[in-house]
Amino acid sequence: MGPLLIGIDLGTGSSKGVLTDPAGTVLATAVRPRPRSMSMPHPGWAEVDAEGVWWADVVSIARELVGHAAGTPVAGVCVSGVGPCLVLCDADDIPVRPAILYGIDMRATAEIDELTGRYGAERVLDRAATPITTQAVGPKALWVRRHEPQVWERATHWYTSSSYVVRKLTGEYVLDHHTASQSVPLYDIEARTWHRPWYADLMGDLPAPRLAWSAEVVGTVSAAAAEATGLPVGTPVCAGTVDAWAEAVSVGVRHPGDLMLMYGSTMFFVQVLRDLARHPQLWNTAGVGPDAYCLAAGMATSGSLTSWLRELVGDVPFETLVAEAARVPAGADGLLLLPYFAGERTPIFDPHARGVVAGLTLRHGRGHLFRAVYEGIAFGVRQILELLDTAENPVRRLVAVGGGTQGGLWTRIVSDVTGRTQEVPAVTIGASYGDALLAGIGAGLLAPDTDWTVPGATVEPDPAARDTYDLLYRQYGALYRATRDQVHTLARLQGDTGAAGG
Repeated sequence: MGPLLIGIDLGTGSSKGVLTDPAGTVLATAVRPRPRSMSMPHPGWAEVDAEGVWWADVVSIARELVGHAAGTPVAGVCVSGVGPCLVLCDADDIPVRPAILYGIDMRATAEIDELTGRYGAERVLDRAATPITTQAVGPKALWVRRHEPQVWERATHWYTSSSYVVRKLTGEYVLDHHTASQSVPLYDIEARTWHRPWYADLMGDLPAPRLAWSAEVVGTVSAAAAEATGLPVGTPVCAGTVDAWAEAVSVGVRHPGDLMLMYGSTMFFVQVLRDLARHPQLWNTAGVGPDAYCLAAGMATSGSLTSWLRELVGDVPFETLVAEAARVPAGADGLLLLPYFAGERTPIFDPHARGVVAGLTLRHGRGHLFRAVYEGIAFGVRQILELLDTAENPVRRLVAVGGGTQGGLWTRIVSDVTGRTQEVPAVTIGASYGDALLAGIGAGLLAPDTDWTVPGATVEPDPAARDTYDLLYRQYGALYRATRDQVHTLARLQGDTGAAGG
């Protein structure tokens, strides 16, 4: 057996690792579930203990996988994680506060408005190719400077989830280009480097990380990290990236026209482009390599909403709820749900949006409500797909991944609502598998265009459901517009002091 590869992914609800050979054969996996590791100390905030959760998971998973390697050399390691995040650390690389998470953390709404006004929306779109939203790092950094100045004064470096782990493994201060391109407005997407005036304005004296591509080896495992993780001293470590992009790599979404739809705690979209595109309702990013750009989108809730409903109705098994929802006809007998239970990211960029359930009657049961959740998320998917699929950048192939693809009902509803065929690979291990592939590329064992994907099933839309879903889709958009002011008022009553309207 030749040298082995390790990929580790730091997700929202769990961390996962995989040990493979260069052919993509999975030799071992490791999972660390942590469904309650994310804290929400205030409405709209989302935080994680970077050292106590992310680094602890990497240490534990690496030790388990190295044990399965049984002395066979490890040629490379790559780590991905949720992002972009903001991890502020002191000179000893100890976090000075919990990590502020990606777009689901919506604390910096005032800073978003301020920075958009300061730099100009058109200039931001021109420089970063993406508007300043809750997904961006810049306004969150400004929030800390403004609201926690003593914390900011202690910080000497900043990281995201994967780059923090790279630092712990190698001592290197580096960030991958893709994550940097999501760190709006710090990165110039055409120049592929930091935009120094805006970087200095927002980050002050914090040095800018060195930039690298995701599969690029940026350092090797240090003696201290080897003692903690069991990885051999000198093991090459790649730059890594955001989890969704590693997952896209894992299922062969690497070519222009490919689009990955990830069914997870949130619904996430990654479309590969040949050339840079700009869209004010989407995220425009660098790819994992220098030869591609991406359009991306993300909803604030999806799997997290189904989990909430399951707990609300008494922790009923998912299989029971799915079976009950499958017996309900398309359209949930006139029930319509807006899935904005944690605000919404693309395409409305409204952190003050809230969930709405319309059409409830005494005859509706939990099966109706569960189906309405699936359908409401599917309507949001349709909104985003209509923005992504353009004459200039058509979607030629849609690949569905993630835990939500299991069981089949959710993917069938999405295909019925959108009218689109989805490919579901036979094996969808996840972002950690893409990390292992990137590690193999970085180590020089694999060609850059290597694809480990195993083809699986396809999900075709049912034409019989089209008229019902077309009607409800129109109501979906109208319902948000009609209730926007009211839910903003309710958000303010919930403690969201930035909410407008009323």
